[in-house]
Amino acid sequence: MGITVGFDLDMTLIDPRPGMVAAMNALGKKSGLPFDGEAFAANLGPPLDQALREFGAPEDRIPELIWQFRELYPETVVPSTVALPGAAEALEAVRAAGGRTLVVTGKYGPNAQMHLDALGMKVDDLVGELWSTQKAAALLEHGARAYVGDHLGDVRGARAANAVSVGVATGPCTREELTAEGADVVFDSLVEFPEWFARTFVETAV
Repeated sequence: MGITVGFDLDMTLIDPRPGMVAAMNALGKKSGLPFDGEAFAANLGPPLDQALREFGAPEDRIPELIWQFRELYPETVVPSTVALPGAAEALEAVRAAGGRTLVVTGKYGPNAQMHLDALGMKVDDLVGELWSTQKAAALLEHGARAYVGDHLGDVRGARAANAVSVGVATGPCTREELTAEGADVVFDSLVEFPEWFARTFVETAV
């Protein structure tokens, strides 16, 4: 078939929230800035620099804060992160049909790869540090026919790439919000993905 399907990472394939809370709170303590780990983890998706600005971080300190967060990440976030229900099966459904899997995430690429390695998730390609419509560049480059994500930004990225937008209501955005943004289909979890993928792409190709 050769169909490529793109996936977001945080709150689509994985749940890193406990570690994200701890890492952001630790960064706040270290920097003396009013960072809120719970609020950060409740709205994963946008780039780290955007979150830091929203917390009131001075612009001239943001590069240093990003570096410090990335230092904390491997030991604070990766070990406590779990795969979301249906994630492994969704990736396998694409592979079993002869397709390719692509992760496009706003996360720093090496950290994203650490998560995939730690959880034994094999993907064909990974592109990091892209958010919302920026993701379209990677989706178009890899010829993705569909993109799966939990955030309104993921819907926008899929639509900008003229890919089927698959929403999954496991993150901060509700089913209704994802649908209103233009998602073509919305699942409660990735458990529903394999049957939909087979019906939409595999059976129609036979």
